[in-house]
Amino acid sequence: MAAEVDGPLKRLLVPILLPEKCYDQLFVQWDLLHVPCLKILLSKGLGLGIVAGSLLVKLPQVFKILGAKSAEGLSLQSVMLELVALTGTMVYSITNNFPFSSWGEALFLMLQTITICFLVMHYRGQTVKGVAFLACYGLVLLVLLSPLTPLTVVTLLQASNVPAVVVGRLLQAATNYHNGHTGQLSAITVFLLFGGSLARIFTSIQETGDPLMAGTFVVSSLCNGLIAAQLLFYWNAKPPHKQKKAQ
Repeated sequence: MAAEVDGPLKRLLVPILLPEKCYDQLFVQWDLLHVPCLKILLSKGLGLGIVAGSLLVKLPQVFKILGAKSAEGLSLQSVMLELVALTGTMVYSITNNFPFSSWGEALFLMLQTITICFLVMHYRGQTVKGVAFLACYGLVLLVLLSPLTPLTVVTLLQASNVPAVVVGRLLQAATNYHNGHTGQLSAITVFLLFGGSLARIFTSIQETGDPLMAGTFVVSSLCNGLIAAQLLFYWNAKPPHKQKKAQ
């Protein structure tokens, strides 16, 4: 009977969440306090949870823009810099063969972020420019993922994530401060990004051991925390209604 139960459980956990030796340690020897294996299980579980959650993280932002037919309050430069950071993380991780659970959300967030870039341009009356941007981005991404791009360039792109994240978030923070409100920024998206970047500090250390990846998520957490704090501060602030000019 134990073997019948053990089979499906093992197929579920190995190798998605645990290496076989850790499965044996935890579920055969019942050493449930084995810290190294528990850290692997927690890291893999968090990583896959973040990847799954990333499928929906920015959809509230997309729907908020579409519903309002406006991208007021969003800094296009900030969104583009975030796209640069996500692209760097994705290309760097693929090139270094990191586990998908350690970076997969970058792929889905990239797709949602580039959609937001296009919507911002579209609602500013720059639809043709937005289409051209999508085409150019796709071409650049293909080149970065091809053997034509040397590893040093990919590493440099990942290293540029820290200034890209900092400048991008500061631009958005400055826009919020200047406007006196957060416009069409989605609170759900901002808080999910903040929580996800905090969890990624642990998973990147555990799964990749790469200080460049971990450092990027530390900086990202601080910057996302700043935007989250502004959302709370401006929670009841509303964009001023456009007043008709007096004759």
